[in-house]
Amino acid sequence: MTSEVVKDPTQYPVLRNLQFSPIKQGEDQLIVLWDPSGLSKEKLVIPLNYFFIVQHFDGEHSIQDIGALYLKRFGEFLLPSKVEQLVADLEQKLFLEGARTESAREQARLDYRRQSVRPAAFAGRSYEADGIKLKKQVDGFFSSGEGPDFKPSENRGKVIRGLVAPTYDLKQAGPVYAWAYKELQECQQPDVYVIIGTAHAGLEQFFAVTDKDFETPLGIVKADRAIMDRLKGLVPEYFEEEIAHQSEHAIEFQLPFIQTIAGKPFTIVPVLSSFSAMSLTDSTVRASVDRFLTALQDTLVAFGKTFCVVAAGELAHLGMRYGDSAPPTDFSFHRSMQRDLEMLKPVEELQPDAFEQFIQKENDQRRISGFSPIYSLLRLIQAEKGQVLRYDRGITDQYNSTVTYASMAFF
Repeated sequence: MTSEVVKDPTQYPVLRNLQFSPIKQGEDQLIVLWDPSGLSKEKLVIPLNYFFIVQHFDGEHSIQDIGALYLKRFGEFLLPSKVEQLVADLEQKLFLEGARTESAREQARLDYRRQSVRPAAFAGRSYEADGIKLKKQVDGFFSSGEGPDFKPSENRGKVIRGLVAPTYDLKQAGPVYAWAYKELQECQQPDVYVIIGTAHAGLEQFFAVTDKDFETPLGIVKADRAIMDRLKGLVPEYFEEEIAHQSEHAIEFQLPFIQTIAGKPFTIVPVLSSFSAMSLTDSTVRASVDRFLTALQDTLVAFGKTFCVVAAGELAHLGMRYGDSAPPTDFSFHRSMQRDLEMLKPVEELQPDAFEQFIQKENDQRRISGFSPIYSLLRLIQAEKGQVLRYDRGITDQYNSTVTYASMAFF
């Protein structure tokens, strides 16, 4: 029997799950790194050669190994002192795995549990922090040129089963959110909204539930305590990563719309999800996903309340920010748009397996980040049809990196 060798983290550094984006400063191309989980509030701007270095901070390459790779790639020696300084800077910013980061992570968990509610993390940044101004802002999304206005819906009076809405910046995508929530305004509204949002920072358990109420400038949104207690008794492991809710915007961005539109009291079941279509080829991942969705569905049925599942997620991610070697062209965007609309056909037809298989056939090359909430919605609801209501895109950096998103409704 052999024991596993523990590698020295100062010599084998491990970069956390950070996000990055290319930026221009004059003629220079740089990379900005940040932490989507919110554990670190810092950002770090580095040149491309340093980005090459940090891409090898995977726990498998030593500083010496990286030096050899750097020499091969750039034709010059990399001084160990430079790498050690970079490691020290990253550790100071909580960008590396290790004792310091784990201590900060544990403190963040404790602080989150002590909070009486999940506060509005993005009020005043992504949307108005004042309730009156926020209500006016939401109304403006409906009445804008890109919004749905207030014309009657063909689904007026029907029982709504589900919605798909973006998670993109509200100031830009607000009218697309409005297309989904207009349907909610005119239907028979539910008692409970099961909001399943993309966990952009990733999750180890694939789902993360929190039992906290959510605060917004429009008031407190109550979590459904009875449903939460039963779900926690069935699958407690999916509550272990609830800290992910603290800095994730996916659910928060939906709430002002529901609060504005809802014509009756309601509660929510806030869930974050993070798994890809490709990951479902792993039987362990599929078993875990099945376990949670079965427990959630059984719980919802047991209480007999009417519910609507809201899947908050985006579609394709194109460009250098997301790993492509070049910016998207008009041709590549329009080709991706056609593929998106083809991909959403099985979603409209309530076929989760076909939706999954479509992305698997593409090898998820377009990085469909909203797969997990949309797939979960399809597994949970009983509906006759779905309908794509609106489709659009957002530009996320100076290199035209692009995110696509849609609004949908299910009856």
